[in-house]
Amino acid sequence: MSRKLESLGSQIRSATDSDAESAQQSGTTTAPVGTPDNPSFKILTVANFITACRLALTIAFLVLFVQGTNRVLALSFYAIAAVTDFLDGQIARRTQTVSWLGKVMDPIMDRVLLFTGVLAIVLTGELPVWVAVLVIGRDCYLAVGALILQKYRRRPVDVVYIGKVTTALLMFGFCDLLLGAPVVPGLGLVDVAWLPGLNAQPSALGIFFVYVGLICSITTAVMYTREGIQIRREALAEQEGEKKQ
Repeated sequence: MSRKLESLGSQIRSATDSDAESAQQSGTTTAPVGTPDNPSFKILTVANFITACRLALTIAFLVLFVQGTNRVLALSFYAIAAVTDFLDGQIARRTQTVSWLGKVMDPIMDRVLLFTGVLAIVLTGELPVWVAVLVIGRDCYLAVGALILQKYRRRPVDVVYIGKVTTALLMFGFCDLLLGAPVVPGLGLVDVAWLPGLNAQPSALGIFFVYVGLICSITTAVMYTREGIQIRREALAEQEGEKKQ
């Protein structure tokens, strides 16, 4: 049982940062323990505690927001959770307490926070369902693609800059939609209910950031797909070359 858990842990670390994991296994790393290039195996760190609090705040936000009992408190929880997304990483790096648990959980919590905000707005009828399907579907697609690429290259695909811009646009847009202000007149470009802001109905300003974020999201999905196809082709060509030798 312990060997299976150790093997599973190694696979997770490899999928998260294969370079650091390989360096640790081979004993070639020169970076201090607790830095991004040489994460520790500690669990009880300040940064990890903040990450756990972020999960609790996210769950509390969803419950309060959907129930509609105290929207201001719910939004406060969400805002605090969003701020700690930046805080835990900074603390871990500045205090040299970067851990494998933190490196694994931090990106997961990013998606949980984003998905929770989307789900809350959809459940209250303030966001079209197709937006949520597109946002969550895109991330699921990329996650499956990353797992497939593990067969051809251990190191994950490098994050592109537009991907970070996408997350920032979506997070800002969803936060503004949760707040529901400022409300701006609809552009009147279409006459369909499932395109708020673009139709004639007034909408929170954040919907336009969401639309731009969706365009960037699709763009990054195409970019990652093209890079994944290239990685697969190169790996197969290398395997074919080895067979001929």
